[in-house]
Amino acid sequence: MPINKKMLNIKSLVIILIFLMLLIVFLYLQNNWITKTRFKVNSQKLPKNFEGFKIVHISDLHNKSFGKNQRYLINQIKKETPNIIVITGDLIDSRRYNEYIAMQFVNEAVKIAPVYYVTGNHEIRSGRFKNLETQLVNAGVRVLRNSWEKIEIDGQSIIIAGSDDPYTGIRYREPITMDSYLKEIKKDLDENSFKILLSHRPERIDAYAGHGFDLVFSGHAHGGQFRVPFLGGLVVPNQGFFPKYTSGIHKVDNTIMIISRGLGNSIVPQRIFNRPEIIIAELLSK
Repeated sequence: MPINKKMLNIKSLVIILIFLMLLIVFLYLQNNWITKTRFKVNSQKLPKNFEGFKIVHISDLHNKSFGKNQRYLINQIKKETPNIIVITGDLIDSRRYNEYIAMQFVNEAVKIAPVYYVTGNHEIRSGRFKNLETQLVNAGVRVLRNSWEKIEIDGQSIIIAGSDDPYTGIRYREPITMDSYLKEIKKDLDENSFKILLSHRPERIDAYAGHGFDLVFSGHAHGGQFRVPFLGGLVVPNQGFFPKYTSGIHKVDNTIMIISRGLGNSIVPQRIFNRPEIIIAELLSK
């Protein structure tokens, strides 16, 4: 083989190897390099004592580990010094159920701030949530199952509510189930209070707005898994291709919804242009 041709082949091989190495690094970072997204939520209904109240929103962990004992994830949350942490479901993955990894995160999170949690479709679908619920409660997590609580600061309060995921195994029944859950939550609620709702499914925003919640935290969509620059998420369960509700902040009537792109993966093991996300929301009065 002529020397020039041999050198050309070596150069081509080196370029291919460099490309493959860069691709591996890119894919690793897309799944493991956490990004933080910040929102300010303004409401005239917010009591004065809650001015600057900071909420860290976590969703869709799906058994994923971020460092030993979730150290990387926990450190990122700790830096934000939140007033509360909210988790909007799918701590575990029903296909590879592992309570231990989920509880590694939870047991450290409760040391940072009060933690409020609602189920996702994977908890409900697994049929094994009862044991995980017991562990969450024992760890000090406020598990909201179609219920609400008050958060108080110096005599003033806001409401935080949570709905179970409406997974039934029968798709057309889910909107009916969701509506019944929201009606149950709304019993005895003060309409004049600032009301936060934790609910896994973002596509139900019209229902949340119809029941008069001021701020909703949601997940489920994984940001569309693969995000196309300038177009957004590619595909989401229950919404199809190029869905509307995959991330960010949305408003319907007087209801603001913030959607987390989540932290872990489920069926598809890779994220593209869609790094794991922690959301930080700050409450402000107008």
